[in-house]
Amino acid sequence: MSVIRALFSRLENARLLDPVAEAVADAVHQTIPNSRVADLLHGRWLGHPVHPILVQIPVGAWASATVLDFMPGSRVAARRLVGLGLLTAPAAVAAGLTDWADMEPDQRRVGLVHATANTVGITFYAASWTARKQGRQLAGVGYALLGLTAIGVGGALGGHLAYSQAGGVNHAESALRRAGDGWHDLGPLDQIPIGEPIRREVGDTTVVVYRRHLRSGGGVHVLASECSHVGGPLHEGEVTDGPGEPRITCPWHGSVFRLVDGEPLRGPATACQPVFQTEIVAGRLRVRASAEGSVWKNAEV
Repeated sequence: MSVIRALFSRLENARLLDPVAEAVADAVHQTIPNSRVADLLHGRWLGHPVHPILVQIPVGAWASATVLDFMPGSRVAARRLVGLGLLTAPAAVAAGLTDWADMEPDQRRVGLVHATANTVGITFYAASWTARKQGRQLAGVGYALLGLTAIGVGGALGGHLAYSQAGGVNHAESALRRAGDGWHDLGPLDQIPIGEPIRREVGDTTVVVYRRHLRSGGGVHVLASECSHVGGPLHEGEVTDGPGEPRITCPWHGSVFRLVDGEPLRGPATACQPVFQTEIVAGRLRVRASAEGSVWKNAEV
């Protein structure tokens, strides 16, 4: 194991960070209690986290400012780019904190240090802009280099959080592929309880099966059970049924999905939940995945 990977591993298991992480996460939830604001920051409207997009502006501005610092006649442009980064950083920070507050403990530990490094970087850039404004160009460049170093460390930690720890990854994306081709028999329909989500296996994929009351329109809905957010068991969640849009709530972080097409109605999940086609043959429930997509009209029974 490389030295850097060993450091990341120790950070993932640094339980001493948990009290701080828990306190900060609680503060984030209290600061952003409105689900619409939270969904906006999560990126539910986009279909994936918006934080990686927002960080491009301040990081790009600050990296460009450093290039201009070593080019003659570019002092004003460099100062403006540092200022642009400072103006756009709060949106990226807000989105990142909103995502981080709903992550798992090992992810929160890495994310906490990631956020700390970025905060140090932002502080250095604020000092850089102030020094430049006061005419202390050399100090401004020095602060910017320190800021870029801190932001670089934060970026490395963010990359580890996203790629090694799967923070923000769609955990249900491969459900249809793992289910395999063709129809799968899930047993007699009369053995599927009405109004109660249950767990079944389709190939290598765990699914949640929900049979609706006739008074609510009837039908059977089958979705991948592994929540797209961080893999929570949807089959243990609560279903809100009725004549409108039946929905299921993940028991881990409260993401809400529409049963008909898997559309996330409330975050922190941003990706659709894979939905399986259903049919009733000789009184038995059968389901299948499709290479053409996961949204199907469910069988009416």
